[in-house]
Amino acid sequence: MIMNIDILLSELDKLNLPKDKYAITSSGPMGIRNIREIGDLDIIVYPEIWQDLSKKYKIVIENNINSIYIGNMQILGDKSIYTNPKFGDLISQIDNADLINGHRYVQLKTVLEIKKQKDRQKDIDDVKLIEDYLSKYLF
Repeated sequence: MIMNIDILLSELDKLNLPKDKYAITSSGPMGIRNIREIGDLDIIVYPEIWQDLSKKYKIVIENNINSIYIGNMQILGDKSIYTNPKFGDLISQIDNADLINGHRYVQLKTVLEIKKQKDRQKDIDDVKLIEDYLSKYLF
């Protein structure tokens, strides 16, 4: 289901997470740049934020990935490709994220590298969309 990013960000804001301890990843960095519409927010968080959230919300294990689902948000934990050190230390991804309208977004080049490792059709489509976007906006 396609959602308005402003509604999703409002939902995220209600969690009152420290703004410097999380970043939106996956399709979120695409959605905020109007590269494509999105249906949810995937979020990476500092380990201490994960610990706090895991005390309040159930950890769900799907495809060997630990996640916490809160409304239209998926907080990504251990074994997610988005938290894989191969694509940069989790904390570095957050600390070096692009700041747009008060929210941190994992850099598009990182999202691109991660999506290139996946073989779902939507990720293949996203790779093309990101590459097209970057070719227009980067010199």
